Amino acid sequence: MSKQTDILEFSDASLVRKLCGPNHANLALIEDAFDVYIEAPGSAVHINGDTPSRARAGELVKEIYQRLERGWPCGPSDIRALIRAMGQGKVKAASAEAIIPFPRRSPIVPKTPRQETFINAMRDDTITFGVGPAGTGKTFLATAYGASLLARGEVNKFIACRPAVEAGEQLGFLPGDLNEKVDPYMQPIWDALHMVLGRDEVDRRRAAGDIEVAPLAFMRGRTLSDAFVVIDEAQNATVAQMKMVLTRLGERAKYAVTGDPSQTDLPRSQPSGLAHALNILEGIRGISQIHFKGADVVRHPLVGKIVDAYEADSPTRAVKGSERDGVTKTIARSADKAEEE
Repeated sequence: MSKQTDILEFSDASLVRKLCGPNHANLALIEDAFDVYIEAPGSAVHINGDTPSRARAGELVKEIYQRLERGWPCGPSDIRALIRAMGQGKVKAASAEAIIPFPRRSPIVPKTPRQETFINAMRDDTITFGVGPAGTGKTFLATAYGASLLARGEVNKFIACRPAVEAGEQLGFLPGDLNEKVDPYMQPIWDALHMVLGRDEVDRRRAAGDIEVAPLAFMRGRTLSDAFVVIDEAQNATVAQMKMVLTRLGERAKYAVTGDPSQTDLPRSQPSGLAHALNILEGIRGISQIHFKGADVVRHPLVGKIVDAYEADSPTRAVKGSERDGVTKTIARSADKAEEE
C-alpha cells in the first residue's frame, strides 16, 4: 500500500507547538501507535503513512488540538490515554461538566470514560464510591475535585482521612509530633493537593484550618458539615469504622470514598468496611458507585498489564487455595484417625 501525506492546517501555531510536546514527545507517541511519520512546520501538521493510519492519526491530532483550544492539558499520559481510547473506539471530548476547574490553573481533565463518570458522580451525588485497582486516578481525582470546590469557595473545608493500618510499624513509635507521625500515611493526598493547588496555597490553607488530613479515627464524635471529605484506602476500614465516618455526614457536605476491595490489609478474620458498605448501600438515592477496571489505569502502561495479570490469576489462586485446604483437611482427618487407632 503506497504511503501519502495528509496536511492538517490549524490557526494557532503556538497550540501546534504544545500539541507536539517537549522534544516532539507527543508526536513520537502518535507515530509509534499508528506507524506514521509526522512533521509540524508552523501551524500545520503533516502526517505520512498508509490511508487508514493517516486517518486515525489525523483524528487524534485534531482531538488534541481541540482540547488545547479549551485550555486542557495534553501531556504524554493524556496522549497515551487517548490512544488507548481510540483502540476501543471511544475517543470523544469530555463534557464541560466533567472538567475539574481551578482559578488561575489548568483544569483537570478525565483520561478515561470511567474517570469522567466518577467526576460527574461527585458533582451530582452526596456520597460517591470510587473503587478499583491502583493507578486508576481514584485518590487524585477525589482530592482534586474537593480542592477545586475549596478553591472556588463552594465548601469551607477539605478533609481527607485514611485508616491507619500499619505494616510493621506502630504510629506511636514513629518520631515527631502528630502531623509528622501521620503525614507519611497521607502522602498521596498531600501530593495531589500540592499538584493542583500549589505548595504555598496548601500550606496557607492548612495553617488556616481549611485543609485537614488525619487518620480515620480522628473523625469520631464529629459532624462534618460544609466540607468535601475524602475517605481514602477505605478497604482498610473496619465495618464499625466505615459506619462511624459515613454517619458523620453533615449539612452541605459531600463524601468521596476510594479504595480497592481486593487489597485489604486487615486481618484475614476482619471483614472490610468498604466491601460491606458497597453491598448494603447499593441503590440508595444520592449514593453512587463507580467501579474502575484495569483499562482505566493511567500510570505507566505496564501497570494496566500488571493489574490484568493479577486479576486473571485470582481465580487460579482461589482454586489452588481450595485444593490446598482440601489436602490439609484430608491430612488432618488422617491424623485424627491414626490417633484414634
